[in-house]
Amino acid sequence: MQETLDFPDLLRLIDERSAAFRAAVASAPDLGAQVPTCPEWTLFDLAQHLGEGRRAWAATIGAGPDAAAKVPAPRGDATAPREREALLVWLAESTRLMLEALRAAGPDRGCWAWWGTSQSPKTCGAVARHQLHEIAVHTYDAQLTVGAPEALREEVALDGVEEFVFTLCTTTKAWPHEPAVIEYRAAEGRSWRNWLSGDGARAARLSATSLPPAATAEEVPEVIDASIEGPASELVLAFYGRVPLESLKVDDSRGVFDLFVAWEPE
Repeated sequence: MQETLDFPDLLRLIDERSAAFRAAVASAPDLGAQVPTCPEWTLFDLAQHLGEGRRAWAATIGAGPDAAAKVPAPRGDATAPREREALLVWLAESTRLMLEALRAAGPDRGCWAWWGTSQSPKTCGAVARHQLHEIAVHTYDAQLTVGAPEALREEVALDGVEEFVFTLCTTTKAWPHEPAVIEYRAAEGRSWRNWLSGDGARAARLSATSLPPAATAEEVPEVIDASIEGPASELVLAFYGRVPLESLKVDDSRGVFDLFVAWEPE
């Protein structure tokens, strides 16, 4: 399996996960059912969120690299219909609009994104990558609501761990505590590492090129201050608060995870 999903694969998997979301909505006995992992929402609310969000991203991508903020969905298009069949059509159209905008822009064109100081670039490719994982997690939410949750597919989950670490766990803002190293280990055989210091938070997939700049293998501390290990699907779901962190193998004697979760660098 390739280590990083390319742009056509991202678009294919966005379409696939969106179809799986619609299938869960189609099978639900009641669109008013509460979503266990988003208890403030019903299944209809979740569908409204997903569809409106994709339409807003379609508009944002279409606005080009000079957009200074996220562009809202066009007025009149942002409200989901209550009737189920019309809702499913509206959801499919929401996905189509975003995918068309992404295809027209291509992966390398700049795009507004909220991840200002992270290692993820502000490009349409990075937006597509994040959209895949947002849709995949919300598809899990919908499936859980109808009693048929599925683990994230391996290729989605492995990419989801890396995308989360690079986008939400990196910044140029100074880490306000003692320097620390966090390691994330997927049972499927991949690992990633965060370095937290006065220079901020940096991340890399573990490999021969994972070492900090200007460091040699002998200079890199052997001690990992905190680690989390489990199947990639469970890692992603834990990162997004869908399953408890305690369901994974966690080693954190210094309480680094608590400090990291509580940190608000922006």
